[in-house]
Amino acid sequence: MRFSRRFALISTLAALMAPAAAHAQWWAQHPAYVRAMSNLRQANWLLAHHDNWDQPANQAEGRAMAEIRAAYQELKGAAILDEKDIDDPPPPSFPFGDHRGRLHRAMDLLNQTHSEITAEEDNPAARGLRDRAVSHVDAAGRWTQAAINFWNY
Repeated sequence: MRFSRRFALISTLAALMAPAAAHAQWWAQHPAYVRAMSNLRQANWLLAHHDNWDQPANQAEGRAMAEIRAAYQELKGAAILDEKDIDDPPPPSFPFGDHRGRLHRAMDLLNQTHSEITAEEDNPAARGLRDRAVSHVDAAGRWTQAAINFWNY
């Protein structure tokens, strides 16, 4: 009798913990649009923060951030049309380096975002949004490269 109660308790606990274990690394299989949106948020943050807080972003950085925000809005619309859960983003990983490192990391994130969102789109209603997002990501990449060139990195 004592053994069966213990077994029942252990079985119940195991059943309750199984969903938590399966959800432990949910972002590894997260939809590409939501991962790309997380990358865009991180790239925007990296471009917006400088070593010298008194110094505003230069024109290239400002335009890159505007393109990133526009791409984010397009991807948000596409993700909603594809019925992705946009309120459950993967965790960001912010590297706190110098300005040069942040600009280059932002460029890496934009390249990664481009790769993630250029996959074939099954939902015809989301294709236009995705294509506009790709255009904004590419423009943000050009402006980020201009910012890198401006600072002679």
